[in-house]
Amino acid sequence: MGMKFFIQTFGCAANEADSERVASYYQSRGYSEAPSMQKADDIIINTCMIRQKAEDRVYGLVYNLSKEKKAGRKMKIVVTGCMVGMAAREKTGRMLALLKKKMPVVDEFLPIEEVGFDHAPLRGDSVHAWVPISNGCNNFCTFCVVPFTRGREISRPFDDILLECYELAEKGYKNITLVGQNVNSYGADLILGEKNVQVMRDVDGPLYFDNKQKSDATYEVKGKQIKPTFVKHLGRLRIPTLFPTLLSEIAKIDGIESIDFISSNPWDFSDELIETIAQNPKISRQIHLPVQSGDSNMLKKMNRWYTREEYLDLVGKMKKKIPGVSLSTDIIVGFCGETEEQFKNTVSLAKEVGFSKAYIAMYSDRQMTAAHKVYHDDISYKEKKRRWDYLDELINKTNLRNGTYC
Repeated sequence: MGMKFFIQTFGCAANEADSERVASYYQSRGYSEAPSMQKADDIIINTCMIRQKAEDRVYGLVYNLSKEKKAGRKMKIVVTGCMVGMAAREKTGRMLALLKKKMPVVDEFLPIEEVGFDHAPLRGDSVHAWVPISNGCNNFCTFCVVPFTRGREISRPFDDILLECYELAEKGYKNITLVGQNVNSYGADLILGEKNVQVMRDVDGPLYFDNKQKSDATYEVKGKQIKPTFVKHLGRLRIPTLFPTLLSEIAKIDGIESIDFISSNPWDFSDELIETIAQNPKISRQIHLPVQSGDSNMLKKMNRWYTREEYLDLVGKMKKKIPGVSLSTDIIVGFCGETEEQFKNTVSLAKEVGFSKAYIAMYSDRQMTAAHKVYHDDISYKEKKRRWDYLDELINKTNLRNGTYC
């Protein structure tokens, strides 16, 4: 019969892509995929920590499996993903010890980095494919655990991504979604070296470049030296990126009909990227552009490197340059100290932009983040829920009724 595995995935598109690699990793060891959790010898739980609710769902699943184990079922429980990533990066070892204490029945805590890219993903779809282009994040928004769960941003080699996309096209895949925590900054570490990329918590301000450094910067793609795009912050050159070039190269592949990407950071959304999207009809006109808040003071508190006005200016550029563009977003309600007036600024921004969809989250205090260390989670659950309901009705339910929800 052979050993069988089953993967339960929590979280975002990056976790979905990771699970496909984990599946391939197990298949390479002689396992086959079980049709259900109940029929599996090994159960792999790919975890998310972005909200407390996601973490609680993991503990709940492990608790239910522990009861089956105690009742005599033979199985191996493996936990991977963000919870393990964060514990592995916490240097004292206390977090890993805490995970083991909370989930004593877990047989293995598997860091996702150990899986790597040695095996082609075991994809669950024959038409659409997730293609990871980077892992980790350098931005350190005060509310976010991603830099701690996934570490510094590391880009996959350009040629490796292109090769994967060509192979997907040959196998009949038509739709590709490029995945990264911030796809817009893809390639900065390939050009500068991973340890030379300024992360936003290292200094009081970002590292800027002059025009000579810009003219000297190149990267080799398919045997040719190309010039990267430099994204700007407050009119100054901040980091080089290869993302517009990557999109252009993938758009040239015969058989690929649509290219999507997630997620993109507003302050790294360059004019060149807008032009690239506008010039390539294969690139999706549905763009996910997380705003988090419509209030400039709240954005500063979140360590989001743009103001309300700059976000709206970017949206205006995109609507002007990209015919038919539609925007979805992420919004956090009830972040530390958010006043009613600040919430109303988010409401008015949502009305002005006209989002097609919003992933709305009630703020959840996360260990190791700056918000956890510096601010107080002082908005009640009742008030967070009221604000969540209001925005959900304004954006998502209204779009559903109008048939414009995507």
